[in-house]
Amino acid sequence: MSEPRKESFIRSGYEQSSLLSLMKRIFWRLIAPLPDRPYVALKFWSMKGAWPRLDAPRTFSEKVQYRKLHDRNPLYGKLVDKLAVKEFIAGRIGAQHVIPTYWAGTNLRDADWSKIPLPAVMKPNHASGLGRFLYTQADVDALVIDDPGPAWLATDHARYNREWAYSQVERKIVVEKLLSKDGGVPWDYRCFVFNGVVSYVIVDTRVDDRGYSATYSRSWERLPFYDPDYYAPYPGELPKPDTLDLMVSLAERLVHDLDFVRVDFFDTDEGLFVGELTLYPGGGFEAFEPPEYDLILGNAWQLPPKLP
Repeated sequence: MSEPRKESFIRSGYEQSSLLSLMKRIFWRLIAPLPDRPYVALKFWSMKGAWPRLDAPRTFSEKVQYRKLHDRNPLYGKLVDKLAVKEFIAGRIGAQHVIPTYWAGTNLRDADWSKIPLPAVMKPNHASGLGRFLYTQADVDALVIDDPGPAWLATDHARYNREWAYSQVERKIVVEKLLSKDGGVPWDYRCFVFNGVVSYVIVDTRVDDRGYSATYSRSWERLPFYDPDYYAPYPGELPKPDTLDLMVSLAERLVHDLDFVRVDFFDTDEGLFVGELTLYPGGGFEAFEPPEYDLILGNAWQLPPKLP
């Protein structure tokens, strides 16, 4: 297990610094006024170099777009809300799998930091890839001076990726317990649950301060696919976690009645905690290498026979 990272912000696995990435971002701004359907189609084309089949989706990426455009399950707003989902998790699999919340609100100046134990992590309840680790009082003091809250609360996934569920979330800043494993950051196990069955587990880990990812079947057989725009594939084999059977059981109990959800677990010194539930991984724009796995995952996802 690697040592805890001392950086201020949680980093997304994606590094977008190339000229091509800049051009794409300019293009996305230009198409931002468009309605959802043409926006999704054009953004998909700009990311994947092909037009999506929005009415008869086959690949995983296309089915994410289909969900964004058509599926308005009223439960989704709670599932993508990192604060509200805690009640859902506790009700289905138990409060022992919920990350403790220390504070939630819209203005950091309202927080009583004398009552918030450190270390802690601060993040918005409605967005990914944003957050800050708080290890010491100096981190808290710097946070209050350079408050990222207003910028985080302005982030709008419902517009940026046209992910409808986020439009149902009351945006807040959340401060919660910082989890650990053997003195370091716990690994992130991302369980892909299709129609109530875990099919794949993607493991995100850090070794020597470098991020890696590896994909396994539910029986812990290494699979070759990965996202070339995300962390590099782990060069060796990761040990099967002792908690794998429990992880699979909990994930399937948690979302047994939904057609697809990615359930993210942290395996910690204190047990398994659900980090978040993801309905639109990567906005449905992630790359697959080898590319045929986009279709393989798509085949595992049986969409409801009729969406409203």
